[in-house]
Amino acid sequence: MLSYNHSNFTVHQLSALRDNYIYLLEAHASEAFIAIDPAEAVSVSCACRALGKPLTHIFNTHHHRDHTDGNQLLKKDFGCLVIGAAHDAERIPGIDVKVSETTPPLVDGLNIRVMDVAGHTRGHIAYLLDDALFCGDTLFGAGCGRLFEGTPAQMWHSLQKIAQLDGNTRVYCAHEYTLTNLDFAVTVDPDNCALKKRLLQDSKKRQQSSPTIPSTIAVEKASNPFLRPLNAGFVAAYAVSKGIKADALTVFTHIRRRKDRY
Repeated sequence: MLSYNHSNFTVHQLSALRDNYIYLLEAHASEAFIAIDPAEAVSVSCACRALGKPLTHIFNTHHHRDHTDGNQLLKKDFGCLVIGAAHDAERIPGIDVKVSETTPPLVDGLNIRVMDVAGHTRGHIAYLLDDALFCGDTLFGAGCGRLFEGTPAQMWHSLQKIAQLDGNTRVYCAHEYTLTNLDFAVTVDPDNCALKKRLLQDSKKRQQSSPTIPSTIAVEKASNPFLRPLNAGFVAAYAVSKGIKADALTVFTHIRRRKDRY
């Protein structure tokens, strides 16, 4: 278990299943102790015992089972509140509190913003706490989620929203997909120096069995091929090379479809 300090809370990172990350968020000014996207219950329960903290809340970013399978057992064991998107409530196991951009969860000691980031699923949300973004499967290290329910336009809108956050915001996504994503990114953006540097750095981390996550918004904007359409020069060059319309959504859509076949 690795831990990352923020001004008002500490984030504990747990590995689960094959490549999932579960995050435990420990508030400094209250007893709040939150599991974000518990893929399974056992590792969360063990971490709670090790840290001497009972679980008070579960935050779900979306309904997929590898993000919610721990909900019911953890709720039974700890009596914690399960929180998820209001417009996806019927698919969140054990949900107690339904939230949205206009009705974020109220948790003592924490400033929480909910972001509607549909695309991967129709009800996907992200949680922004100060300088920490918990984005589930919307944004990955050097990647973004598949469009299982949403449209390219929805996902591109969501990614633009995320890209507006402060560059120092840490990105806590839910999977360790970074190296595979970087391999694809090099085929999209081969002359990107920031991308080449990241590939070397993150390859070294994985060789040492260290996570590549969290990254930051600044790192993702510089090296993530799904955020590169924010750059007008990249859009123009990519569009010419592929014979497509030179606008950001068209380029994003083309890259997403390429990744689906990669």
